[in-house]
Amino acid sequence: MTDQLKHAINAAKTAQINDKQAEATRIASSSAGDQTFDMSESSYKTSHTAIRKARRFAMQGLYEWLVTDRRFDVDGKLGWKANAPHDIAARTRATNAMHTVHIGYYHEMMRDIPEQIEALDALILQHLDRDIDKLDTVEHAILLIGTYELQNRLEIPYKVVLDEAMKLNNHFGATDAHKLINAVLDRMAVELRATEVESDTKANLRTSQKSAAKQAQVKPVDSTEATNESAIDDSPTASNKPRISANNTSVKRNSASKASANISEFKASKKDADDAKKQD
Repeated sequence: MTDQLKHAINAAKTAQINDKQAEATRIASSSAGDQTFDMSESSYKTSHTAIRKARRFAMQGLYEWLVTDRRFDVDGKLGWKANAPHDIAARTRATNAMHTVHIGYYHEMMRDIPEQIEALDALILQHLDRDIDKLDTVEHAILLIGTYELQNRLEIPYKVVLDEAMKLNNHFGATDAHKLINAVLDRMAVELRATEVESDTKANLRTSQKSAAKQAQVKPVDSTEATNESAIDDSPTASNKPRISANNTSVKRNSASKASANISEFKASKKDADDAKKQD
């Protein structure tokens, strides 16, 4: 083994140890109650797929929080609160491979959504036909994420927010829950993203108008040309014989037996003529 290869192996082992120590430090700080999350952790993915995975982990974390600490808080059982959002996030990072997840966005949602729960629930309730506590917990968590993004993440198009909420429901929710989630977020988008929705509506209208104009420019078939084509079809063919339709009852065809009788009659008359000539 060359010295260069040994050096590379040692460097890789050192980097791995440092990563584990850094992860342990982050988990320890979260468990100790430090909720100052690093939003610019460059060692983790920040792609659209990584953000989608962050939503999935956040949905699961919010679900856990809603059925434990949040429920105890609403029910007045404050002494039972022992599952804070930052503890859930710390356990999630310790037990899952998070290298393909946008960690910063995950921590943001796990911190900000519980902090803004009252305001977010109030927005949801404006477009809901039932009380918040009548919602399925999965639907509630998805609506919280969608509402948070519509209100606070203006760089994410509202259509993307709705589409991602549908994907979360397809992954975690009930079969028909997408109807409620889509209806609530769609109405909310009109309120929170009025300018964006109006602009999108105008763009769709222009597109439909252009499509209608193109269809109107298509030249209709001239009735005179159609008549001429019909007349051409009815004219005699190159052999000067008219076309005969199989359904044309005016054309009579001789049957095989009748044709045979005609031939026999012709032969008999010819024989009589020959006999008469011989006699002469």
